[in-house]
Amino acid sequence: MQHHSYFIFMTNKTKFYCLAFIFCFVTTTVFAQVPRLTKKEQRQGWQLLFDGTSSKGWQKSNGQPFPQKGWVINDGVLSTDTTAGKGRGGDIVTEELFTNFELTLEFKIVPGSNSGIKYFLLPKSSLGCEFQILDDERHPDAKLGINGNRKQGGLYDLIAPDANKHDMPVGEWNRARIIVKGNHVEHWLNGKKTVEYERGSEAFKKLVAGSKYKNIKGFSEPTQSPILLQDHGDMVLFRNIKIRKL
Repeated sequence: MQHHSYFIFMTNKTKFYCLAFIFCFVTTTVFAQVPRLTKKEQRQGWQLLFDGTSSKGWQKSNGQPFPQKGWVINDGVLSTDTTAGKGRGGDIVTEELFTNFELTLEFKIVPGSNSGIKYFLLPKSSLGCEFQILDDERHPDAKLGINGNRKQGGLYDLIAPDANKHDMPVGEWNRARIIVKGNHVEHWLNGKKTVEYERGSEAFKKLVAGSKYKNIKGFSEPTQSPILLQDHGDMVLFRNIKIRKL
């Protein structure tokens, strides 16, 4: 009888520890999927642009509400939905406008993907400077433009990324970083600077004049702008989107 009671006690105790472990595992997993700022990031002024669970703070680039189709949110990831027959959601932008900032995010592409992160947008449009996101090996756009200025990490159709840039393999997460201080702009990809330019300089104006933007009045000139994530019709995933004002 004593042995039987001991067996029951140990079984219940084991169940308790098992349940406790499962609870901790599930809780940790859920928390891991939701982006969070560290105390250091909070002190430095960082803010989340995507809370990992909702479209709060985002809308379509034309000012309409966040699209009901074409974008999905799952496990802390914001991605385009390329399911056949659903249609595209279109480009999305932050509701908040930014002037001087440091933006970081992670993105992942699939074979043949094309997308981008845009800033200095003309009002209620998708026209602006673009951090190119692209499968350089498979997408034909990588071979267009001038001297590689449409490759990933570059300033789309204007400045080619550094030749020694580091792209993660397709299907793995990349880290993008954009820094804007006045007219000085930098692109970073996976910890390496890929582009640096002075907006409004004669050299920059010359680049615009030789690009697809040459006839767009006021291109790159806005001093305040939302941040745009592009829906180019291909699958692309974003997470850990954060920004701080400089």
